[in-house]
Amino acid sequence: MNTSAETMAAPRIDAALERAISERVDQLLDQRLEAKLAQIKAAKTPSMTIIATKGTLDWAYPPFILASTAAALGWDVSVFFTFYGLELLKRDLSRQKVSPLGNPAMPMKMPIGPKGFRAINWNIPNAVQALIPGYEAFATLMMKKTIKNTGVASIEELRTLCVEAGVNLIACQMTVDLFGYKPEDFIPEIKEFCGAATFLPMAKDADVSLFI
Repeated sequence: MNTSAETMAAPRIDAALERAISERVDQLLDQRLEAKLAQIKAAKTPSMTIIATKGTLDWAYPPFILASTAAALGWDVSVFFTFYGLELLKRDLSRQKVSPLGNPAMPMKMPIGPKGFRAINWNIPNAVQALIPGYEAFATLMMKKTIKNTGVASIEELRTLCVEAGVNLIACQMTVDLFGYKPEDFIPEIKEFCGAATFLPMAKDADVSLFI
C-alpha cells in the first residue's frame, strides 16, 4: 500500500522539483541579464549631436559651449554646421557680428562710466533698428566689450577647446556648394564634409540631440 502511494506521488514530486529548478534557473538568468545590461549601460560612453545653423557672434556661443562641456565630461560629441552656422568653421572669425534684430530680449551693455557697464533692454522695434545707422556695429562693439570685461572665452578659444577635446566638427557639404565656399576657407580641423543623410544616423543613435 505504501509502495503504491509512493509510486503515485513520485511523478508529482519530480514535476514540482523540476518546476522549482526551472524557476530558480530563470531567476538566476534574469539577474545575470540585468547585471550584464547594467554593466553595458555603465560602460557606454554618452553621446551628443548638435546641429548649428546660426553664425552670428551671440549664436556662436551655445554650440561651442555645450560641445566643449560635454566633451570635457567624456562624451562623444559631433557638431553639424549647416547654412549660416558654417561661418563658425571659417579660418577668420573677426567679421562676426551680433544684431538685436530678431532678439528683442537681448540686454545691451551701455557704459555708465570709465569702469563699468549697465545692462538695459532697448526694446526697440526691428523696423526702427534697421533704420539707425551703425546700430549693428554698435551692438557688436558692446557685446565684445561685455565678453572681454566678464572674462568669457572668445569664440576662437572655445572652438580650440572643442578641437582639443576631440569634438567632431562636421561641415555641411550642400551649404559649401550652395555658397561657393572653398576648402581653404575653413580650419583644417574639420573632421569631414558630408550631407544630412550621413549626419542624421549619428543624431538618431545619440543620447542627446540638439538643434541651435
